[in-house]
Order: sequence, then structure tokens, then C-alpha cells
Amino acid sequence: MKSMQKGFTLIELMIVVAIIGILAAVALPAYQDYTIRARVTEGLNLAASAKQMVATDANTANELLAVATTWNAQSGGVGATSKYVTSVLMDNIDGIITITYNEANVGSIPVGATLVLTPYVQSGGATELLSAAFVAGNTGSVDWACTSTTNAVATARGFAGMTAGTLPAQFAPSECR
Repeated sequence: MKSMQKGFTLIELMIVVAIIGILAAVALPAYQDYTIRARVTEGLNLAASAKQMVATDANTANELLAVATTWNAQSGGVGATSKYVTSVLMDNIDGIITITYNEANVGSIPVGATLVLTPYVQSGGATELLSAAFVAGNTGSVDWACTSTTNAVATARGFAGMTAGTLPAQFAPSECR
């Protein structure tokens, strides 16, 4: 009479445990990157109102100075802040918005890592920096270039002369790589 096997052998269980271990070893680093990206996105959300202010209220260099001064005076001189963001500051000459992240809360990013948002004016088929548009007297819709340590997406979209941020591209949203 043949006996029926009941359950799994030790080898089969060891193979299953090894496969789960390999999957976990691959998934954890990717998950950590996604977590950092989610925290970085909070900075872009905080900067959204600053971008709106530049686009709607800064039609001249003097208005930009007033908008930037007002924005930067918030939260004790850091513009906007949160658990993951140290500051969101606006340059009063060219409207560039710099988001500085709190590396202690975000995760494994460099100290003082930044994303930089640079405003451009789309006017008559040309794209120029906001400060250059003020000098030339050009008007049009405002578009933004977002840069981390790289600016491949912004360059591909036709933006030139932008300032690069210091946040590693692997942690930046796809628009900022």
C-alpha cells in the first residue's frame, strides 16, 4: 500500500522562503524611493500658490518684487514650511522659486536638497525667462521649468538658462528630472 504525502517537504519550504527573501530584497529599496518621492511632492504642493501668485500678480518687475517680498515674509521669513519642507522662497528679480527639503524627515537625501522652479513667458511662439520678458515688454502665459540635479525634461520642453536644483533626480517627480 502506498502512503500519501501530507504537507510540504523541507526543501520546498526553503525554496519558497528564498523566493520571498529575494523579492523583499528587491522591493524594499524601490519602496523607499517611492516614499521619498511622495514626501518631495509636498514641496511642489506648497509652491503651487507661489507659482499662482507669480503668474497672476507679477506683471512687472516692481509687482514681482512686492509679490516675492510678501511671500518670503511668511512663516518667519521662510515663505512656506512643513514637516518635509524647510522653506519655499521666491527670488524677487526673476521669480525663481526654490524649495528646500528637510533631510531629517524626508529620508536619504543630501542636506539642503532643493528643487528649483523657473518661470518662463510663452509669447508669440518664443519662450523666455520672466525677467527677460519684463525687460523686453513681452507678455503671455507663464510656464514653469522644474529642475533637480538634472534638467532633461525642461530642456526637452525648450527651456534654456534655468538653475539646477540639488535634489537627486531619482527622488524628483518625473517633471523635474
